[in-house]
Amino acid sequence: MVQIEQLAARTPAVSVDELLKGFYPSPRFGEVSFASYRPDPAQPSQAHAVRALETFAAGVGAGSGDGLFKRLFGKKETSRAGIYLDGGFGVGKTHLLASLWHAAPGPKAFGTFVEYTNLVGALSFRKTVEALSSYKLVCIDEFELDDPGDTVLMSRLMRELADAGVKLAATSNTLPGSLGDGRFAAVDFQREIQVLADQFDVVRIDGEDFRHRGLPKAPSPLRNDELTHHMQREFDGKTVAKDEFSTLINHLAGVHPSRYRQLIDGIDAVVWRNVETITEQAVALRFVVLADRLYDKDVPILASGVPFDRLFTEEMMTGGYLKKYFRAVSRLTALAREGQNHEPS
Repeated sequence: MVQIEQLAARTPAVSVDELLKGFYPSPRFGEVSFASYRPDPAQPSQAHAVRALETFAAGVGAGSGDGLFKRLFGKKETSRAGIYLDGGFGVGKTHLLASLWHAAPGPKAFGTFVEYTNLVGALSFRKTVEALSSYKLVCIDEFELDDPGDTVLMSRLMRELADAGVKLAATSNTLPGSLGDGRFAAVDFQREIQVLADQFDVVRIDGEDFRHRGLPKAPSPLRNDELTHHMQREFDGKTVAKDEFSTLINHLAGVHPSRYRQLIDGIDAVVWRNVETITEQAVALRFVVLADRLYDKDVPILASGVPFDRLFTEEMMTGGYLKKYFRAVSRLTALAREGQNHEPS
């Protein structure tokens, strides 16, 4: 028997503490470590990256609570405020960043670039700084450049946290874009964070780059009259969120993206009727956040309507936010394959 709910009927109320408690690695990286990372012997930079991050982890929280005299007259700390992992897609940057988070003492935060900008949107910039300034480590996965305003916002946030003594670690968003697009490299990161650049150590991670592999083929959508049968067969004994796609899209406009993690709390799978191409940019960007949260929790999908490779318009898939949309389509396709074909996502 399947317990059916609707995401469109959920409006989670989340406190500041609850929001901050959500800043930890997704279940996909819930138990990773430096020891579980397998460096490619043909790529010495990967083993070097592990050693560099282990050293950085050992310095997180060092010297805190030593008193005013030592801070004024003691030996100056020589380690830099931040570390940046530079490398192509699929070389294990998120695995290593999550391993750093697990190895470092708390309090600490781990989230994507988008999650931090959403946190600022939910709390305000000043309250976000106040909340995170007491942390020992802040990890930022998938640093993005596609929105100048958000980039400036994050640069300012990082600067204020570094001034407060918080250690910072970041990776870049290098998921597939259109053929020929250059990846986000260290030079871009250092340029955009400007005054913080000289406080970051750049660690290069070489390896096979999957930027040009293209999107995986989306499974054929189910018919509406097939959804219930597949849902009962695939998700027996589980809690499933079953929504009309257009209703869900409209509902998301009234839920702040910082609460999408709580929106899907307790949901084992989702079923969407009549998926349609999203034509408005603001709607599409909100849906990208939901796709990320579903992928983080490995929530399989059953859907009817258009296939996920037609979820966004052609203009969106070639525009300024193309990396976000490629990521969303790739992740939703993986979850749909899991839901329909039992293929691991």
